[in-house]
Amino acid sequence: MRDVAIVAFAQSDHRRNTDECSEVDMVMPVLHSVLGQTGLRTSDIGFTCSGSSDYLAGRAFSFTMTLDGVGAWPPISESHVEMDGAWALYEAWVKLLTGEADTALVYSYGKSSPGSVRDVLTRQLDPYYVAPLWPDSVALAALQAQALIDSGETDEPALAGVAARSRGDAAANPHAQLPGARPQGDYLVQPLRTGDCSPVGDGAAAVVLAAGDRARALCERPAWIRGMDHRIEAHSLGVRDLTDSPSTRLAAERSGAFERPVDTAELHAPFTSQEVVLRKALRLGDDVRINPSGGALAANPVMAAGLIRLGEAAARIQRGESDRALAHATSGPCLQQNLVAVLEGEAQ
Repeated sequence: MRDVAIVAFAQSDHRRNTDECSEVDMVMPVLHSVLGQTGLRTSDIGFTCSGSSDYLAGRAFSFTMTLDGVGAWPPISESHVEMDGAWALYEAWVKLLTGEADTALVYSYGKSSPGSVRDVLTRQLDPYYVAPLWPDSVALAALQAQALIDSGETDEPALAGVAARSRGDAAANPHAQLPGARPQGDYLVQPLRTGDCSPVGDGAAAVVLAAGDRARALCERPAWIRGMDHRIEAHSLGVRDLTDSPSTRLAAERSGAFERPVDTAELHAPFTSQEVVLRKALRLGDDVRINPSGGALAANPVMAAGLIRLGEAAARIQRGESDRALAHATSGPCLQQNLVAVLEGEAQ
């Protein structure tokens, strides 16, 4: 296999509302920033892949508009996934592994503010038995949290501790939507309080991938992707054990996460209870730094939050703050689909 690395990462400032700008306006500064870090131009990129959701935008083929921010003339090699940008990164990684390109630009974005994202996300449920009941994303996460509490895996004070740690760490993140300590607030859906849930907001992110010596030429310390895999649970929530995540465990095993310890983990956990599930599935001990960026509890732009986890892990490696990091992304209700990547830096 070719060695492929993340050589640059950029993200927007995540905000509750961006009515004054379009998706193109939101994406363009991020694209300029990530390309500027490497000195590459659009014409130097061998493959471009994006991740977004037409359901958030409220129109079909909405991703074609943001190509105005990339620049699609002269013609470029381009693809799109109707998923979080972490899965767009997976596609680009495979493209580079095949040798069809040496560099790739991956970006994703989401504007949740124009509508009720809790209702929009019901469209991913079983259309016959579950979706007609309109259980929103927070209500389903509360079912998972209650299952964890009933099984003795956690309790409400422990969940509050996860929220406090995440928001405290986010104080050092200039892009976070909710940095710094704040009260847990009232119950949103019991047992989840406001502080247990990620904020609704808008944002975008982008990374540049490069292979082999090209990566070393573009970045002083590339974050090499040593393995990446994604798996999915059964669609029906009724046949799953919500206190566990076999798909996360399998993806971690296939990506090589269990071969050697990691020192950092960026977990895409939009709810405090989901961090409990992920830590168990990924076998992460107390010696692993979890979500030093603040994670999704500090900023959760739908369709970009997973890519941000990979970017944040890579950035820590590039700064020399980590040597071996794990990055995780999720999609669907109650951790239905999960992607795990292992990133490493070269010896300093």
